[in-house]
Amino acid sequence: MLKNLFKKNTGELKIYAPLEGKVVDLNEVPDPVFAERMMGEGVAIEPVNGEVVSPVDGEIVQLFHTNHAVGIKTKSGVEVLVHIGLETVSMEGEGFEGHVKAGDKVKTGDKLITFDMNLVQEKAKSTITPIIITNYNDVAANMEQHTMDNAIRGETEIMMIQMK
Repeated sequence: MLKNLFKKNTGELKIYAPLEGKVVDLNEVPDPVFAERMMGEGVAIEPVNGEVVSPVDGEIVQLFHTNHAVGIKTKSGVEVLVHIGLETVSMEGEGFEGHVKAGDKVKTGDKLITFDMNLVQEKAKSTITPIIITNYNDVAANMEQHTMDNAIRGETEIMMIQMK
């Protein structure tokens, strides 16, 4: 009982747009894994260009070998996945270039990945890019999501997590 009295308040974490474009609810992602939140909670961006920056300060925990997705862990333990497009893993890295590696420390706005928008539009199911808190149930007490038409990468707040 007493340990609840001393539970530390870890505050809140702001997550910024990793891409420029329209921020939409996960319900609008035409893929049940994301739309039904099987991977976690978050939002998605319909990008207008092919540059992905870090949405948070943290450490790269994984850059997928195909460079289509990157995982970042913040100092507070929040794990953020940026997954570029849908069914892009089948492109086997074609059109994607990673600019970081596992273990790298990054700041909000640092370039992570660049990709060829036209090639993704041609070869993948969609360019829509989910931004997922993969450990949401473990770390978040509450989250505000901000949908909008014109997010600016590295500058526009798209989510705010109230930590447990």
